[in-house]
Order: sequence, then structure tokens, then C-alpha cells
Amino acid sequence: MDLAAWGGAAPAVTAAFLASLVEVVEAFTLVLAAATLAGWRPALLGAGAATAVLAILVLSLGALLADVPLRPLQFVVGVLLLLFGMRWLRKAVLRAAGILPQHDEEHVFATEAAQMVQRARRRDGAQGIAALAAFKGTFLEGLEVAVVVTAVGAPRGQLWAASLGALAATAIVLAIGLLVHRPLSRVPENALKLGVGVLLSAFGVYWTGEGLGIAWPGEDLASVAFAALFLATALALAAGLRRLRQKPTAGREGG
Repeated sequence: MDLAAWGGAAPAVTAAFLASLVEVVEAFTLVLAAATLAGWRPALLGAGAATAVLAILVLSLGALLADVPLRPLQFVVGVLLLLFGMRWLRKAVLRAAGILPQHDEEHVFATEAAQMVQRARRRDGAQGIAALAAFKGTFLEGLEVAVVVTAVGAPRGQLWAASLGALAATAIVLAIGLLVHRPLSRVPENALKLGVGVLLSAFGVYWTGEGLGIAWPGEDLASVAFAALFLATALALAAGLRRLRQKPTAGREGG
């Protein structure tokens, strides 16, 4: 694989890597809670089964999309990425503004572990509950990764590159998580979600336009301009919302 091919695949790799990093951290928290309840064996069995199902899903989607005409594929993928990206951006902006609470992996871990213990007591099957919880958590978090990997990789035949980005993120999170044996609460999740939202939204606009036959000035460089625009807008919105929330407080203090 030459440098030009790797350079062309870099956006797909980056988007898949960052999106996977966020989702795998959340999935690992749920798997760790399952392992705390019943040991690593059922937790890893559940997570492994979910990963296998997701891998089959990605490969199947990639094979199906290979036969779809390029422009309709670009349009559908663009709209899908734009919807995903705007949802991530919305949460990141609201959290940065203090309207939504920051995601706390320690709290998620404690809550999930307590709920699993209660379910295991009612059903008298800790290992089954742990395996099911690990499968569910891995599958639900991984499903979003599968969609992103397929969406950013399919339009240009770079599914392999996007998959490598997702696998790299998974390997890093699992290596660190298994080493420390605790939720990865220090990961700057909101910053990562902001970055992922910016990238997916930029790709979404770019591919939607490509699907509609728009010739973007600068071709691929147009996606960089879109990313800068989305980032500037998101940061401005977060700052503006923070100021709006602080004004009533300042008024009350002054009175």
C-alpha cells in the first residue's frame, strides 16, 4: 500500500478511530461491570459473541453496498453521517455548556454493577446475567461503530481502512482497561465526541453533495473547510449557551 493510498484513507481511519474510541470505552465499562459480578469468563464470552455478530454485519453491509450505484450510495451515506454527526455535536455542545452533565464512567459502572446484582439475585444466575449484559452492552455500543465504519469506508472502497481505525481504537482501550481493571473515566470523552461530531457532519455534507452531483471547490479539501465551520459553530454555540446560563445567576447575585 503506497503513501498516496494511505493519505487518501486517512479521513476514514481517523473518523472510525475516534468514534470507536468513545464507544469502546463505554462498552468496556459495561463488560467490566459484568466481570465484577461473575468473573471475566462470562463477560468476555458475551462481549466476544457480540463482536463476532458485529464483524459479520460490517462485512455483509460492505458486500451489499459494493453493488449499489455510487451516487445514490454517496447521498444515503452522507445523510446518515450528517444525522449521526449532528446528534454527537448536539450532546457535546450541551455538555460543554453545562446543560447536560458530563458522562461519568465511574457512575455508569456503579449503576450497571448494582443493577446486575439485583437481576442476578432475582433470577439466581449471575453468570448468565453477566454474559447477557456484556453481549448487550458490546452490541449496542458497537452497532454505532459498525454503522460509522461502513458509512465512512464504503463510498470510496475504504472499508478496510475504516475497519483498521476501529480495530486500533478497540485494541488500545482493551489493553489499557485490562491493565488498570477499572473504568476509563479520565478519557476526555466530551472532547472526543465533539471531534467525532465535527468529522461525521463534515463528511455528511460532503458526501450528500457528491451524491447530488455538486462539484465542491477544492474537491476533498472542501471537507476540511466543512469541518472547520462545524467546529467553529459548535464552540461558539457552547460559549453562547454558557453565557446565557450564567446571566440569571449573575443578576440574582447582584440583586
